[in-house]
Amino acid sequence: MPSTEPAPPPSSRPLAVITGASSGLGEVFARKLAPTHDLLLVARREDKLGALAVELAKSGAKAQVLALDLEIERDVDTLAGRLQSEPRFELLVNNAGFGVSGLFWEGDLAPHERMHRLHVMATLRLCHAALRVLVPRDRGAIINVASVAAFIRGTGSGSYGSTKSWMTAFTEGLHLDLRSIGSKVTVQALCPGFTYTEFHDTMGVSRESRAPRSFWLNANDVVEASLDGLRRGKLYVVPGWRYKLLTAFATKLPHGARIAFESMRKR
Repeated sequence: MPSTEPAPPPSSRPLAVITGASSGLGEVFARKLAPTHDLLLVARREDKLGALAVELAKSGAKAQVLALDLEIERDVDTLAGRLQSEPRFELLVNNAGFGVSGLFWEGDLAPHERMHRLHVMATLRLCHAALRVLVPRDRGAIINVASVAAFIRGTGSGSYGSTKSWMTAFTEGLHLDLRSIGSKVTVQALCPGFTYTEFHDTMGVSRESRAPRSFWLNANDVVEASLDGLRRGKLYVVPGWRYKLLTAFATKLPHGARIAFESMRKR
């Protein structure tokens, strides 16, 4: 016998789409946004996404999961199509990413190509799909998770630094385009330094070898800084006073002095 219970009313909450949501900054973004947003959680690990969705439902968030690998073109197409079909879509967090350590020519080329597909091409295509929806509605936002490495590079991280530099320049370009038409849509380049997540574990490098403990950020603080900056319409968000000083100093140096400074960084 069919159920006579009425269907639940449609949600009126805005929808946030978060890539790389199964761990790290993406997971923290999901937890922070759950009280005010419904969520579409995107990552490769469907089991972790599902467990997170169940947990977040307890806070009243309707969290859907989408297991995709954004290094693959058809999966990017799938997510782009989903963005354009969601009537309540208002926030995209482009967080999916990874790093590769070592001198560029010594390792395989494949991880570098994958990194560029994920950090550059997926970001490009998802921002295009998102803005095609958000600009006509004149509301919403995009957060592109870049890095302090966009401004201060180091030995053994050429691909990573270059993709994050591209991401900040691209986000700034979008900001200028949006300002030129008086749009209320906002974009942000989030540029954290070293942060306690799975990122360096996945790379197989020790945290102690990368930076002193005082330079390591808490993921919760990074996301809080990002969302506070979003509320205030900030284009660039660099969490942590040490990194604010470091980037302000390094970006004002002449090229020769900056390269000498970067050469001092450990591999």
